[in-house]
Amino acid sequence: MTTATLSLTELTAAATAAARISAAASDAERAGWLNAVADALDANAAELVEIADAETSLGAARLTGEVARTTGQLRLFARVITEGSYLEAIIDHADPAATPPRPDLRRILKPIGPVAVFSASNFPFAFSVAGGDTASALAVGCSVIVKAHSGHLRLSERTAEIVAEALLGAGAPEGLFALVHGREVGTALVQDPAIKAVGFTGSIPGGRALFDLATSRPDPIPFYGELGSLNPVVITAAALQARSAELAAGLAGSFALGAGQFCTKPGLVFIPAGTQFAKEVAEASKDKPALGMLTTRIAEAYPDGLRAFASVDGVAVVAGTVEQDAASNGAAPVVFSTTAAKVLERPEQLLEECFGPTTILIEYTDQEELSAVLAKVPGSLTATLHAQPDEDIADLAEQLSGLAGRVLFEGWPTGVAVNWAQQHGGPYPATTSLFTSVGATAVRRFQRPVAYQDAPEAVLHPALREDNPLGIPRRVDGELQLP
Repeated sequence: MTTATLSLTELTAAATAAARISAAASDAERAGWLNAVADALDANAAELVEIADAETSLGAARLTGEVARTTGQLRLFARVITEGSYLEAIIDHADPAATPPRPDLRRILKPIGPVAVFSASNFPFAFSVAGGDTASALAVGCSVIVKAHSGHLRLSERTAEIVAEALLGAGAPEGLFALVHGREVGTALVQDPAIKAVGFTGSIPGGRALFDLATSRPDPIPFYGELGSLNPVVITAAALQARSAELAAGLAGSFALGAGQFCTKPGLVFIPAGTQFAKEVAEASKDKPALGMLTTRIAEAYPDGLRAFASVDGVAVVAGTVEQDAASNGAAPVVFSTTAAKVLERPEQLLEECFGPTTILIEYTDQEELSAVLAKVPGSLTATLHAQPDEDIADLAEQLSGLAGRVLFEGWPTGVAVNWAQQHGGPYPATTSLFTSVGATAVRRFQRPVAYQDAPEAVLHPALREDNPLGIPRRVDGELQLP
């Protein structure tokens, strides 16, 4: 379904009706729907990759891998809901002798209702029409209306056709999934009283505007936004002394990957003062090619961001050039260098995200200055620490965990595993909530807790019935019980 055939009011009404049916369906049924979508996307992968490459310039290899990630996500959520712990089923039996007397209470997580999902530009599959937000909402019994991203409209339409056909073919209710497009429709979607939550991946200005709309409604709703991230990296003197060439090559490969259009791109790199690391990074970056960007608007904004950094007195360009026509020739890597003192002096200019293949090396003089400048870094999705095994890094690791949702020790942040332990979210502006948008617990965003007191068994969800017919993990009278 699209707005070409139904009005937004009709779409949200259909989504409301479908959400009731989906919430009542079994986990096994919904898992079947997700697996059917995954199979259909895999079967049409070649066609979808061709369309995506024409619209995004991301290349067939990258896009083929992203289709596999997307279908893998769908199948993961199918496993999550059939395993059952996602329901957080809790039973406390009545105890008249307690003080005060305790009634029978049974608590479970229920689907929140119709969800609006805003697609991302930089992941046209994994964070788009059939991406993680859509998959996790469908998994727990919500209906979904996706607002397509303008950067890949043809792909969005074709993906939506495949998803809708697969869902209906697997027995899902009409209205469970729909696609709309256009800024005005997206704004109206957030304000529609039928919508009970929003998932968003995009820019800080756009996301903040929608966040404010969602929370200023007569009935405010959760807005799960991923907005912007600098992803700081800290390298110790001992790590540089031991393996500077390796670190330079790793950094160059990470910040330039995919034309620097990953939400986990390392945008700030803190290094000890007085080293040759900037020269090594420049050398490692020199052969990285200019690459096409996702949209003309993004390509035009990239040189503006570069010039904003270069205009700050005390910031040097150590690799590449700020004067480039990224829209015509692709975005070429640029490496900047400055000091922690300068960042502390001009945080409003130097602690800004520049979407593209660029990073800033920031020299610190001692641990006190490093701690001070890290305290100014906005919330991020990731923080990375490169140190040697014998170093005492406990305090530094603790500080990094306060500004990011995922802390890496060695390695580079580009690349997000989709599994049970993943946390893809961090303090604002990285995200607007405490939850992850990647991995098994992403489903928690689209659920709400309900407790039933002294309820007859006939009205209880099977997960709360005495004999545990689903055979799922539950907490009963304070004790975790495994099937």
